[in-house]
Amino acid sequence: MSLPLEGVKVLDLSRLLPGPYATLVLADLGATVDKVEEPGSGDYTRYSPPMKDDTSALFLGLNRNKRSIGIDLKAPEGVATLKALAKHYDVLVESFRPGVLDRLGVGYEVLAKENPRLIFCSISGYGNTGPDRLKAGHDLNYIARSGALAYGGADGGAPAMPGVQMADIGGGSLFAIIGILAALHERHTSGKGRFVDVSMTDGSMAFLHMHLAARLLMGSEGTPLARGREALNGGYACYGLYRTSDDRYLAVGSLEPKFFAGLCAAIDRPDLVAGAYDVGEQGKRIRGELEKVFASRTQAQWVELFKPLDLCVEPVLEGDEILKDPQLQARGLFAKEGDVMWLRTPLRFGDVAIRQPPTIGQHSAEILRECGLG
Repeated sequence: MSLPLEGVKVLDLSRLLPGPYATLVLADLGATVDKVEEPGSGDYTRYSPPMKDDTSALFLGLNRNKRSIGIDLKAPEGVATLKALAKHYDVLVESFRPGVLDRLGVGYEVLAKENPRLIFCSISGYGNTGPDRLKAGHDLNYIARSGALAYGGADGGAPAMPGVQMADIGGGSLFAIIGILAALHERHTSGKGRFVDVSMTDGSMAFLHMHLAARLLMGSEGTPLARGREALNGGYACYGLYRTSDDRYLAVGSLEPKFFAGLCAAIDRPDLVAGAYDVGEQGKRIRGELEKVFASRTQAQWVELFKPLDLCVEPVLEGDEILKDPQLQARGLFAKEGDVMWLRTPLRFGDVAIRQPPTIGQHSAEILRECGLG
């Protein structure tokens, strides 16, 4: 079975996480992804621990199924090479600060003249416009500015620092993929490419969309978003995390009345049903009672109790436990190639052969030859 993006060629100038994960997904969907790296140094992620042999495992996990060409964009010959290559590609992805490629002479306006069908995707922290467009930052900074960081955590406590890169992946990689695919579709009609401006701060605000959009619609009748006090961020007792007797946790998402009523019946506390949707003192009392109940047994004992019941309760898996989860295994998210286990990207349109990540410039001659260059 052919993959949906077979025949699409992507020139990847990005580094670290947001761009490389976006192009990894495109590669798993069948696109040819050629990674442009500075000779001698390459993507910074190559040197970030933990190391597997002499290469970062982080880099290896993000850059399988790609090829690498070494180009020095600070040299006139490198600029000329990139211009010549851009004529043969459908998509270019970059993650420099706004204006960097313009100064080097290979910005969108220049490359679009060489190839009007080129889709040029720029991923940056704050976007290509606005007073802070040139400001340095990382994932934590972007979710802080977007309001997403402040929304998580206990009422009266500090914001809860996410353990994952929400802005990089959710705000950067995924919106880049959406923008690229939309532009590819548009090109079928227009025959022209376009500039896709992805701001990781803008994108991370998407996680707040339901709540913030409602706040805007309520206007003077509403109240500002509050940490730990609203329905889905800690206010409802029927939706939250509960510690078990062995210092593990359960994720209780029994949001609908039938689910919470069933949960209360299962733990023999039907008296708690009435306070499920109270975000005030009554709700806090119900949460306190649930905390006492769940602290009376181990996580495994609760899992066994809830196993035959359809009540939206799951164990919080930690460490390597996810690798043994039968549902995740059945979905084919883990693929073994030789003695190495690889993590697949979520969208599956058929079996994708896993190719080893490239060394710096490993495919330079091959890529140049394909484009008719010396």
